[in-house]
Amino acid sequence: MTVKAGKPQSRLDPEPMPRRDFLGLSALWTMAGALLFSALGMLKLPKAAVLSSPSKKFSVTLPETLAAGEAFVPPGRAVAMFRDGEGVHAVSTICTHLGCVVKPTTEGFECPCHGSRFAVDGEVTRGPAPKALAWLKVSNKGGTWVVDEETTVPAGTKETA
Repeated sequence: MTVKAGKPQSRLDPEPMPRRDFLGLSALWTMAGALLFSALGMLKLPKAAVLSSPSKKFSVTLPETLAAGEAFVPPGRAVAMFRDGEGVHAVSTICTHLGCVVKPTTEGFECPCHGSRFAVDGEVTRGPAPKALAWLKVSNKGGTWVVDEETTVPAGTKETA
């Protein structure tokens, strides 16, 4: 029987753990925890963590009250559609300077980020935008219009009804 700090040690008291053993066990448990969390993280890899984006081709029904030369912006889309006597066309509302979404105005479009201005046909009237807004492909599908945001067409290309 040993005496420790004035008290005799009982045979039922646990053996004191040396500091080296404690640090070694702590390192092992830390490593095991890191391996467990990394394995759980790897199990999530096969599942894509990307939100699906809306289709780049979409249908639009233009309002009957849409005046010639007036912009119609479909909800949730970066496109402005126009109808006039020659047909229907769509202009991208993504600024060619840094990709901000331009806002339609009575004179055309204005970029809220850096002040670029565009005419109704998308041509730059005030910089810093380096080039005109893109015209997008439009096709007629029996009363509705299909806009393809991935396909650009030369400026002035209109689809007739």
